[in-house]
Amino acid sequence: MQEKNYTMKEAMLFSQRVAQLSKALWKSVEKDWQQWIKPYDLNINEHHILWIAYHLNGASISDVAKFGVMHVSTAFNFSKKLEERKLLQFSKKEDDKRNTYIQITDEGEKILLALMETYDPGKNAAFTGALPLRELYGKFPDMIEMMAVIRNIYGEDFMEIFERSFSNIDNEFSVENGRLSKKKAPKEAEPV
Repeated sequence: MQEKNYTMKEAMLFSQRVAQLSKALWKSVEKDWQQWIKPYDLNINEHHILWIAYHLNGASISDVAKFGVMHVSTAFNFSKKLEERKLLQFSKKEDDKRNTYIQITDEGEKILLALMETYDPGKNAAFTGALPLRELYGKFPDMIEMMAVIRNIYGEDFMEIFERSFSNIDNEFSVENGRLSKKKAPKEAEPV
């Protein structure tokens, strides 16, 4: 049996700190997220599904559930609502009839991009709460330790998708007039 290098008191205090801090942070994040997406008649699960569909460019419902940290039935039901609004499209693959796949539609992408363009950091409590630390230290708080905890809970696949979505934003978007917008695709040269 492996020897414990922590006390029960340390374990309980750590677990409760994480629980209390997570609950407090989530309450704030949830409120800000709902306010941000409200003009587009989306709820948090729907927005998260559009985000995943956009960044995975064709995800199975199982992938959506896994990366959206939701039950498969929740992922399916909210995806179905988005399909009814023509924001997502369902499909099956020829070589995989058991899984249902989703693809973001042009209309879904328009809404997602509009949301990114209307993001206002001043209306985000987590951002404004971290801003004094950025001003003091010249950078936002590192998430490396929290990401390590999440990696140990959800696995490497989860973190790979997590990082891919942020890398996509970094590579595919620019800031124009203080707003995020998708970079224009370069026009192809016309044949001579």
